[in-house]
Amino acid sequence: MTTNAAVDLSSAIDLTDNDDLTSARKVLAIEAQALTDLAASLAAEFVEALDIISAIGGRVVISGMGKSGHVGNKIAATLASTGTPSFFVHPGEASHGDLGMITKEDAVLALSNSGETTELADLVAYCKRFEIPLIGMTSRRGSTLHAASTLSLILPDAPEACPLGLAPTTSTTLMLSLGDALAVALLERRNFSPTDFQTFHPGGKLGLKLLKVRDLMHSGDQLPTAPGIIDMAEALLVITEKRFGCLAVVDQHGAVEGVITDGDIRRHMGPDFLSLQAKDVMTAGAQTVGPDTLASEVVALMNAKSITNIFVVDAGRVVGIVHIHDCLRAGVV
Repeated sequence: MTTNAAVDLSSAIDLTDNDDLTSARKVLAIEAQALTDLAASLAAEFVEALDIISAIGGRVVISGMGKSGHVGNKIAATLASTGTPSFFVHPGEASHGDLGMITKEDAVLALSNSGETTELADLVAYCKRFEIPLIGMTSRRGSTLHAASTLSLILPDAPEACPLGLAPTTSTTLMLSLGDALAVALLERRNFSPTDFQTFHPGGKLGLKLLKVRDLMHSGDQLPTAPGIIDMAEALLVITEKRFGCLAVVDQHGAVEGVITDGDIRRHMGPDFLSLQAKDVMTAGAQTVGPDTLASEVVALMNAKSITNIFVVDAGRVVGIVHIHDCLRAGVV
């Protein structure tokens, strides 16, 4: 009987098709079709799952065994990084004490393609005992997990991309994608903003792209500002002391009237230069940005204007200055 089974499996494989690209394209085509079917199958249960998660006061606890567990780890990470507190609990460890990590304020998302994963039994029983919402994600209606869940998200009946039909391929792709759909839908419900995203992603290139001017700017005593009525002898001392090579000329309310740069100084050099007032030397107006401007936008602006400093203005007043070197040191390019 074992031999016959092996023959049947071999006959199911097109042995004449040994082209690697063709094989790879078959896998992607099978999984792409399954994702299309998943999208078409979404119904009220998906919205109800969002309602359950939105209503809890705790966290979403993800669990799964084997490949489903690896997918669960990723779903937990995606949820946590997009505003839904979440973590992964291994079902084996749950049976040996980690059930204590789950509270009545939480909701559990359990992943099992077959719906019959033995290792999930204690976790399922715990949820039932303490009336913790349990969302099951499975491909099998009528399975143990489906029957025990508060709500089930049923994956469409789709063949595994593995030619043997054994290795989890299509099923894990569907689980992963459905987890992404949950995370993004929750993100949109909460009006999760780029600012929130940057809070959870301070490191890496993504965090740098969302870094704001207020995170880099110099302020307070570091600001090179002065009223327009001071003479240039004093203005030069301010420029030298603050070490930005420029000076913002401000009115009594702290609003920018103009800027003095090295170019302005060279253009006005003469016998009476030191007795001139700052307002006589400045270039009226100034290129400014707000404190919530993205640092990447400021770098692009400096490059476009061929300048190395930009003053930061908030509510009409100068509150900071950013130098191109500040951005480069932070890794913003």
